[in-house]
Order: sequence, then structure tokens, then C-alpha cells
Amino acid sequence: MTPELTGVLGGGRMGVGIAHAFLLAGGTVRLAEVDAGTAEAARARVARAVEASAERGKLGAPVPDVLARLEATVGPDSLAGCDLVIEAVPEDPALKARVLGALSAALSPDATIATNTSSLSVGELANAIDRPERFLGLHFFNPVPASALVEIVTGERTAPGLADRAGDWVRALGKTPIVVRDSPGFASSRLGVALGLEAIRMVAEGVASPEDIDAAMTLGYKHPVGPLRLTDLVGLDVRLGIAEYLASTLGERFAPPALLREKVARGELGRKSGRGFYSWDDTP
Repeated sequence: MTPELTGVLGGGRMGVGIAHAFLLAGGTVRLAEVDAGTAEAARARVARAVEASAERGKLGAPVPDVLARLEATVGPDSLAGCDLVIEAVPEDPALKARVLGALSAALSPDATIATNTSSLSVGELANAIDRPERFLGLHFFNPVPASALVEIVTGERTAPGLADRAGDWVRALGKTPIVVRDSPGFASSRLGVALGLEAIRMVAEGVASPEDIDAAMTLGYKHPVGPLRLTDLVGLDVRLGIAEYLASTLGERFAPPALLREKVARGELGRKSGRGFYSWDDTP
């Protein structure tokens, strides 16, 4: 079963998705943002997602009953009393360390703290926690409610048995956990970014169009989405940041292609900007 009270710090796309997933599983969620306005906006996004789930027949209770289990709050201190808190702020090491330190000070010593990082070192982030044995990575995938996987990342100081507890929480969400030792990019980002970067190089070299490269992987290898369309969904800026981090830790084979840098510099960030390797202007 899910924890009695789950906190989510950060009401962006991933934080909203994580809150949505715990609500669908019957959990009670406290979603924290930096101020009252952004907290209420995040709550509204979760509410719309819950309503959409109801329209698809994916909700096991009336919408008002589900939303009664959601509270929007302000700041890390508001998450005191949570049994599990998942940090879901942007992939900025300094920002993550700052909010994790604030969570560490605010929460009960018995509370579990998790980071939703897709590539940063769990061991290094654990330096911000007063009791690093209660800290691990819970890497959710976008879109969270529809995704089947959660990557559980254990650091050297993660307590024995915590990954097993986290696996139970993940299964309660209807998802499959995999456990990965802390290493740059873990399993999913390391492999996914490698494929995405090579696809971008192929576009730059004129090997094939983005559509045909993606078709090669979806039709030939049964991937659910091609690497270039996935890059648009994740965000080219996010992919660039992960690639830069992996290049600094694993070597030049992860060096970002010039085309990726150029697109980010032009503001072509994928779906969120309306254009990346595809045009998203007319896509709902």
C-alpha cells in the first residue's frame, strides 16, 4: 500500500504527475510549491488530470472524493508529518541540494526522502540529508500515470531494506520497479540518451528525416515512441542538460551534438515550445 501521507515538492509536470498517480492509488497527497499562487495552479492541474482519468473510466471513486485527499501547500516546512516526500524540482544540482536540505530539517527523522532526478548522483545529493540512510532515488517517467516503470536508485548510504519498501509503494501505484545502483544516468537515462543523441547526429548528417528515423525504431524494434519524438516530449533543454552531465562523468561519447545545442539556443525545446524535431503547434 502507499504511505499514509505522501508529500511532493514541486508542482511542475513531473510533480503533478506523481501526485496524480498517488491519488489514483488511493493515497493522500500534500503538494508543495514556492508560494500560494503556484501551489493553487499546481492543484488545478492535478484536478484537471483527475477529471480526465474519470472521463476515461480510470477513477475508482467520485472526483470530489479523490480531490479531498489532495492538499496544496507552500514550502518544505508544510510537508512535516509526511511519511514519504518526493522532491520533483528541476534538474539543477544546487537547487535540489537546497530543497533536500530544507526537507531534511522539516521532516520527522523516520520519514523517507526521495529525489525524482533522472540522472544526477543520488550519493552526492544525499550529502544534503542529515540521515542519508533514509534517502534514495524514485525516478518516475513522463507521463507519470500512464508510465509502467519507476526506477529505484540506491546510494551507498541508503539503508538496507529501503529499496524493498519503495518497491512495495511503486507496485501499489500499479507500476513495475527496477532497482539500480547509483551511477551516472542510472539505467534508463543512460541508454535512452545514448540512443537519442545518435538519432540527432543522424539528422545532422542527413542520414534520414526525424520521422523515418523514429519509424525505424517503432516499427523495426517495437519501441513505443521514436528517440526524436521522445526528445521533443522530454524537452530538448532537459536532454541537453542530461547529456552534458553524462559527458562530464562518463566521457565524450555523451557529448551533445551541435544540432541539439543550436535548437536549444533558438528556443526549439520540443512540445512545450511548439517546435523541436517536430511541430507541435496543432497537437493537443
